This record gives sequence, C-alpha cells and structure tokens, in this order.
Amino acid sequence: MKIIRSIFALIACYMITASCATIGSPIGTNTGLICAQRLVGNEGFPRTSDNPGYRIYDSNGAKIELCALIESIKNSDVAFLGEIHTDTVAHTIEALLFQMAWDEHLSLSLEMFDRDVQPILDEYLRGLINEEHFIKSSRAWDNYQSDYRALVEFSKDNNVHIIASNAPGRYVNMVSRLGSDSLSSLSEESKRFLPPLPYPSASLEYEKRFREIMRYHQVRPQPPENDRKPGNVKAETNDSYSDPKKSRENEVFQDYLERALEAQSLWDTSMAWSIASHLKANPDGRVMHINGSFHSDYALGIPEHLEKYLPGLKTLTISIVPSQQFPEFNNSMKSLADFIIVTEVNNQRAD
Repeated sequence: MKIIRSIFALIACYMITASCATIGSPIGTNTGLICAQRLVGNEGFPRTSDNPGYRIYDSNGAKIELCALIESIKNSDVAFLGEIHTDTVAHTIEALLFQMAWDEHLSLSLEMFDRDVQPILDEYLRGLINEEHFIKSSRAWDNYQSDYRALVEFSKDNNVHIIASNAPGRYVNMVSRLGSDSLSSLSEESKRFLPPLPYPSASLEYEKRFREIMRYHQVRPQPPENDRKPGNVKAETNDSYSDPKKSRENEVFQDYLERALEAQSLWDTSMAWSIASHLKANPDGRVMHINGSFHSDYALGIPEHLEKYLPGLKTLTISIVPSQQFPEFNNSMKSLADFIIVTEVNNQRAD
C-alpha cells in the first residue's frame, strides 16, 4: 500500500486540466470581527496571507485575505482542503483554517483514517482510551504526530466529531490486485466499511488526468534485460507493440492501469459516501474534509461522487500547492480550485 500511496501522493504536484467556479464573498462586519479575534488567539500560526510561507489566491489568481477564505468556508456545506502530504506549511494552514472556521455545526473529515477505525477514533475523542492505544489501533499515518495531531486534539478539546472517511487499505489493495468486482465476495459485515457496491467509476475527465500522471511518471513494465544493454536500444515506432512479447507487456500494463484507477476510485467514493452519510444524519451540519489534492482538484474525484450521493450541496475546493515560484501565482494553477494557497517549496518534508 505504501508504494501505491506514494505514486498517488505525487499526482497533484504536476496535473493541470479542466475548471471550477470562483467562490468568494465579502466579509460581513461581525464575521470580520470574529475572524480578527481568532487570528489574535492563534499563537504559532501564520496570521495573514502576507506572512512568509504562503499566499492565498482565488481561481483566477487574484490575492485573497485569510478572513475572506474563512467566510467562504463557513458559507459552504462541505469544504475540501487538498494537500501534498509532505507539505509542512499545508498542515499548519489546515489547523488554522479549521480552528477559525469552527462552530458547533462543523465536523472534520479525514482521508488519513479508514472507515473501520471510526469506533476507535470516537473512543479517543470521548477520552475513553489513551493516545498510545489510539495511535496504534487506528493505524495512524507515520506523520500523524507532526502533521495531523493538532487537528485531532482541537477536536477532542472542543467536542468536534471526526469522520474516519477512507476505504480500509486492505480493500483498496484487493481492488488493485483483483479488480473492483472482487469486493462482492466480501461478507456483509466487511461491506459496511465500503460505499454501496458496485461503486461509481471515475469520470472521463478524472480518468484522463489519472492516465496522464501515470504516463508522466513512466509507470510502465520494465523491458527485458537484454533490451536495455548499450547498443541494443531501439527508437520508438508506431508499431512498437507489434512484437508479441511487447504486445503482451502492453496488455498487462493496461490491465494494471485499469485496476489502479478502480482502486483510486474506491478511495474517492468511500470518502464521498462517508461525508454524505454524515450529512444525511446531520442535515444542519457542515464538513471540512482534508485529502490529498488529486482527490479534489478541479472539483473532480470526491466532489463529483458527493454530488451523486447527496445532490445540491454547496461545496468549496481549496488546493494547497507548494511552488518553486512562491509567492507568485503560476498560470498553471488557474482554475485548479476555488481557492489556491501557494506555499514555499523549502518547507516540504522529505518523504
């Protein structure tokens, strides 16, 4: 699973296509005052969008103030925060945004916890089990302490519900090996941790982006050893797979790619179904969901499936993008999300 996650963790760094609507609204007097008060109370966090380390832009590249972003989050039913998992500034920003947007109606949803550990997460939030057992039993990510603990502890202290939203890794791995149809073999008890089967396929636009990134990272079967020796390298031709062995290699790769896309879609649909289920049970609620940015960039992935499960929601997408050109807005970021937060590449942690 770590290999699969590593491939998909790189996806949002490079992909550019499609579009979203710009969302933004002026700050009312009361909201602006509350936002300013919360900024003052958040020691250790960036205080304005002019702080070194990050800048906030709308989808067209216009600079946005932090409190305007908070207002838009509070006016949405579901706000998606897309991150690169190794971006340390992103995790700081997420904690800040969550604390500033929080009220009694807001719940937190996390890609980082699988649906089958919801009871363990609930027990910890209620103070029934200690942190050591929580981390071990919930299969917390290796970077939990440094990157996500602040979110969980704030939720624990303020009685905030957290949704463990992702598909269990064992079933994502199962799909990547055996295909999505294999899930029908699971017991009814196991299926409780998955979205209704068969789950929806990826949209054509999402599939296009997925295949492009796989090509970008040259995820292909290795050629035979003797074909890689000096003096034995042949130029690519249009009939490069006319050779039976190469044709078979291509067939195997396409089959692998199809299953990988199905596994990716299981992540997306599971998170969408988890959010939809929570909102159906809590119609006055709102959700902030944190995920790897490929799952929500261009409003594809999770937002698409959420619309199928619970139509008509007001959703907001935020993409946190590390950039070598920081603090500038690069044209390649245009329409990536409703809001784009650009961060310094120097603040990335080695994975």
